[in-house]
Amino acid sequence: MTNASVTFQPTRAIPYGRQHITEDDIQAVTDTLRSDFLTQGPKVAEFEEKFAAYIGAKYAVAVSNGTAALHLCTLALGVQPGQRVITTPITFAASANCVLYCGGEVHFADIDPATALIDLKQVRRLLESHPRGHFHGLIPVDFAGLPVNMEEARALADEFGLWLIEDACHAPGGFFVDSKGNEQRCGNGQFADLAIFSFHPVKHIATGEGGMITTNRPDLYEKLLMLRTHGITKNPAQLQQNPGGWYYEMQTLGYNYRMPDMLTALGISQLQRANAGLARRRALAARYDAAFAKMPPIRSLTTKPGHAYHLYVIQIEDRKGLYDFLRERQIFAQVHYIPVHTMPYYQELGWKSGDFPQAEAYYAHCLSLPMFPDLTDEEQQYVIDCVREFVRM
Repeated sequence: MTNASVTFQPTRAIPYGRQHITEDDIQAVTDTLRSDFLTQGPKVAEFEEKFAAYIGAKYAVAVSNGTAALHLCTLALGVQPGQRVITTPITFAASANCVLYCGGEVHFADIDPATALIDLKQVRRLLESHPRGHFHGLIPVDFAGLPVNMEEARALADEFGLWLIEDACHAPGGFFVDSKGNEQRCGNGQFADLAIFSFHPVKHIATGEGGMITTNRPDLYEKLLMLRTHGITKNPAQLQQNPGGWYYEMQTLGYNYRMPDMLTALGISQLQRANAGLARRRALAARYDAAFAKMPPIRSLTTKPGHAYHLYVIQIEDRKGLYDFLRERQIFAQVHYIPVHTMPYYQELGWKSGDFPQAEAYYAHCLSLPMFPDLTDEEQQYVIDCVREFVRM
């Protein structure tokens, strides 16, 4: 195929992800700007209630971003200096950094090369190679929108006495099928102690910045509410004394990780389109699957029912060549992710290239193609045609 055979010319740059903002979204934010509350108002609780219902969890706590959500989770679970926590090297650094914020130690388990998810068999080998109690927690990541089997993760955590945080930033609305044939939504609290979500612009629900923690445990829910707001409470049932309506108490060291009403109003509006956006992502993924099944140099990750498709990842031998070729044609693909253990900061902690060969082999060939609900059919076909052109060069 020659350049002349690709006849469509995009009218805008095509990134790997993009927010979709409607007039209803704008109106929701404008209405809040005209209201009495810009922060700590009723829209926060409304968003929490509606998001919990969407996910299927009992409780939800809105916070300033996904990283804050992770930090609050490790605080609520009582991570202490020297405690060891396992996560995947194929994730954004925040999934690991949250442990360091509390003085804990991060350990990694390699990935399953077919899915790029943390390999629970590797986690078991790591756990069995140390005395019981050596590790304290496990943070699996629903990478690219493909859910980890949290039933299996929970069984492993219970066997070795670990707490469990599900990093579900890529997978709101996603699900896996449990051993009884039931669909289990990511973050529904049936298996993980806590789960976290992000509302960064490229995510399923975009609020600019923002995050959410879900749980079914009332004890953790109460801790999160306090930790989110400086460790302060005004709840009469929790106060040590109560001289008047003005009174509040700081009872622990917390943070200002609140999410303002303006952003939660945007989140509520976006949530109304969440199912439609998810359906569109799955339709786009099916079209990519069909196209790349006929291009042997292109390999796609294994998929399962319930995939939420935050990302559509392919693997190709000449990743850099394809990346540059697409950029020349206004297609801004991305790489997810540079393995965390290869970052200079983590190498200073003792990790080195070669520690996790499956993660490093995946990284050497992975590329995330455009995947967002308002990607048009014509734009997607242009992406496919450009990939095909590169493959046939």
